[in-house]
Amino acid sequence: MPSQDIKRSGEITVCFVNDNKIRELNLKYHHRNASTDVLAFDISAPQIKRGMFADIVVSTETAVRNAGVYNTSPLFEAYLYVIHGVLHLLGYRDGNKKERESMQARAEQVLTRLKIKRER
Repeated sequence: MPSQDIKRSGEITVCFVNDNKIRELNLKYHHRNASTDVLAFDISAPQIKRGMFADIVVSTETAVRNAGVYNTSPLFEAYLYVIHGVLHLLGYRDGNKKERESMQARAEQVLTRLKIKRER
C-alpha cells in the first residue's frame, strides 16, 4: 500500500536506456539478470523528510516492443512506465495480483487525468 507520508517537493530524473543497460542495472541493484520496463530508485537522504530525490530508468526497447503487443504507441508505453515508476516511489507495490490490480487502476487514473490516450 502507498505511503501516507507524501513528500511534497524534490526532483525525479528520468533516463531512457536500452534493454542491455536496464538489465545491467536490474542485476546490479536488484540481483535479477533480466531486462524490465522500468526501474525506480529513491535516492533521498534518510534525514531529509520533506523532499524526494529519485531516478526512474525506462527501457525504450521494451516500450517499442510492448507497443506492438498492446496496440499502443511507444510514447504511451513510456508514459505508463514513468507513472509506474512514480507509483513505486510513492509506496505502491506489484508483488501479487491484488497489488498489481491496485497499481494498474491508479496508473489508469493518472493517465486519464493527464489526458494521455492509449491509442496508437
